[in-house]
Formats: sequence, C-alpha cells, structure tokens
Amino acid sequence: MMQDLGTERPAVILGDLTHRFVTPGGEMMDVLQDVSVTVREKEFFTVVGPSGCGKSTLLNIASGLLQPTDGTIRCLKGDRELQKLEIGYITQDSNLFPWFTVIENIMMPLEIRRIPKPERVERAREWIKIVGLEGFENHYPRQLSGGMQKRCSIARTMVYEPEVLLMDEPFGALDAITKQTMQKTVLDLWQRRQTSVIFITHDLTEAIALSDRVAVMTGRPGRIRRTVDIPLARPRDVYNITDQTGFQELRQELWSLLESDIETDLKG
Repeated sequence: MMQDLGTERPAVILGDLTHRFVTPGGEMMDVLQDVSVTVREKEFFTVVGPSGCGKSTLLNIASGLLQPTDGTIRCLKGDRELQKLEIGYITQDSNLFPWFTVIENIMMPLEIRRIPKPERVERAREWIKIVGLEGFENHYPRQLSGGMQKRCSIARTMVYEPEVLLMDEPFGALDAITKQTMQKTVLDLWQRRQTSVIFITHDLTEAIALSDRVAVMTGRPGRIRRTVDIPLARPRDVYNITDQTGFQELRQELWSLLESDIETDLKG
C-alpha cells in the first residue's frame, strides 16, 4: 500500500487573506475574508465551495497574479521563497496559442526561460509522450479534441517542472469519460513529480478521488469552513473510487458542509 506523498513542511502559506472588489456601481464587495491555508510539500490539496465564493480569486492570489487587499502569501521550497516562474497555473480554459503547434506550445515556456533549443525539443517530446500526444506534435489546437487540448496544456505547464501547481477546475468542461481519464493522468503525473498541488473543483467525487485534504469554503465572502482529511489509500483507482470503503461517508461529510450555502444560492 502506497502512502500519500505529503510532508509536514509548508509549500504554500496563505495568511489571513481578505480581498475586495469594486463593483460597477462603485461599491466595495468582499470576496474573501480572513482565509488562512497551509499546503504542505508534495500534498494534493483541493478547495471546494459554492459558486462565487472566491476560489479562483484565491488561486490568482497564490499565483502572484493578484495582490490581496490584506494578508500574506508565501510559496516555499524548503526555506527558499519561490519565484513566479516556479509556479504553474492551469486554468479552466486550455489557453493554447492557436498559431502554435502542439510541440511549439509545449516548448514556449522553456523558450521564455531561455533554455537552449535542443533541450527544449527533447523535453517537449518527452512530455508529449508522457501525456499521450505522440503523433500529434505538429497539430494545431483546433485539430485536437477538448481532452487532447487539456493534455497539451498540462504538458506545457509540467515541462518546466514547477514546484507548486495551481489548477482551477481544469476538467469542468470535459465529458465524464474524458474527465476520469484526465484525473488519472494528473494523479500519475503528481506521483511522478511530487509537486505541491492546489486544485479547485465543484465536483465532490473528483475532490475525494484526487486529494490528501479538502478545504470547504463558505459562500461569499469566502472563508474556510473546515478542512477534511481524505485517508483513502494510494494509489487510487479514479474509475471505481465510489466503490472504495469510506467514500460515501466522506462525500456526505463534504456535502453537509456545503449544503446550506448551496441551498441559499438556489433560493437567490
């Protein structure tokens, strides 16, 4: 039985984060309020919550794309502060460059980092093989299925070996079968690379299948209601995760933490 890869060393520390937006009417709206999260090295950490609770805002802050109104952010490798180029961010859209082929898209972040071309090509081809896109190196994004575009997006991020990986509902637009296949792909890559992951999803089954811990957020302004340990043994079979002992109890626990906010949203 393989144990989870988490350690006790922190990789991402979000301290007392609060963030406000100015509405079109000029009013201040709190999106996040006093959110504190510590993600450990090599941990797969997932955040769930009702729509509009600030999950994507949380990732934008963690990535350094957005400065919070208040609070602190630290991304670490041991005692060293990570630079932005050491943090990977996979969004809901694949965001591939339509004028680049698969291999050109995957090489692009290496070019930004001024990696010599022979190494860029070698590393890109390695990741094309890892994500199962061999034979599609010279295809353009429009010639790929949604799942293949997502594989290319993941390879483009993983090729530069980020220390922290942020994923914002990356499989939300995929059909059920492709979604499970991509979940397995991500778990396999995580086991291989042992990257610290913060993953956003609305899907409780997905959260349980992938995670070491799941943080449940309240409705806006988003706060952390509770963080739930997922003690299921690894490696996990994402195709049959609902049959695993303890799954139904974990899903019910997560749903009970979300239920009141979801019902409030439905009532408008």
